[in-house]
Amino acid sequence: MSNKEHVAFIGLGIMGLPMAINLVKAGYTVSGYNRSPQGAADLAAAGGTSAAGIPEAVAGADVIITMVPDSPDVAAVVRGEQGVFAHAKAGALWIDNSSIRPDVAVELAAEARAAGLRPLDGPVSGGEQGAIDAVLSIMVGGEKEDFETALPVLESIGKTIVHVGPVGSGQTVKAANQLIVAANIQALSEAVVFLEAYGVDTTAALRVLGGGLAGSKVLEQKGQKILDRSFGPGFRLALHNKDMGIVTSAAREAGIVLPLGAVVAQLVASTVANGDGGLDHSGLFRGVQRLSGTTEAA
Repeated sequence: MSNKEHVAFIGLGIMGLPMAINLVKAGYTVSGYNRSPQGAADLAAAGGTSAAGIPEAVAGADVIITMVPDSPDVAAVVRGEQGVFAHAKAGALWIDNSSIRPDVAVELAAEARAAGLRPLDGPVSGGEQGAIDAVLSIMVGGEKEDFETALPVLESIGKTIVHVGPVGSGQTVKAANQLIVAANIQALSEAVVFLEAYGVDTTAALRVLGGGLAGSKVLEQKGQKILDRSFGPGFRLALHNKDMGIVTSAAREAGIVLPLGAVVAQLVASTVANGDGGLDHSGLFRGVQRLSGTTEAA
């Protein structure tokens, strides 16, 4: 697929906007729509086109990307008289980069095919910085031929891009990703509270821990945020709470037991219940502080 193709991008938030801008930088013609106008205005300022609605954004598009928060949001933008399915041209690729329930991905993919589209579920990992730097990991479910057609577009926004199976597989792998990430952030948060209780130089401690088996992308990207108590998103705890709900629900449907996942899901839910849902998921640290009685004044 040449970079002269027209890409429609629906959902220009913390993740979607830098992804769309990277497509502009790669030479694609990008039309964008966002419920709040600022995202579309920012895309236009970067060389894209701001659309007044979904029908205008997807008109004539070769590739349509959706990047919205949750399963109902994806359904809302693709279904109905003003939705993607009603206005996209036959044969267009539809890539959903949102993180949603695998069963919903399968259901919507069937509707997309009935509308003449080629669906792929391609949730991403890497956070805001990964979106800005175009180094996202993208796990893609769908037909292999459609994946190969979409690959040049995906390579403009990501670095590690893998076809993981049929429709819905991308969302399943993303759920596993979110389980691992949440468990890692929780462990890192507990380690920092533990280190601080003993007066250790935490900056030095995380540096040496990062060089050993405890090292991870989570420690690398979230350690300093925790030390600085800098919890601006990033990736909001409210969204990670949604993702952990997907993990626990899907595990129940599969008849499997995820003991650590269940506990971490409850800890994530607790941070949201305590008003921290708008913080970066490194804000799990505040939950550990609350449990330890070391919460600091806001």
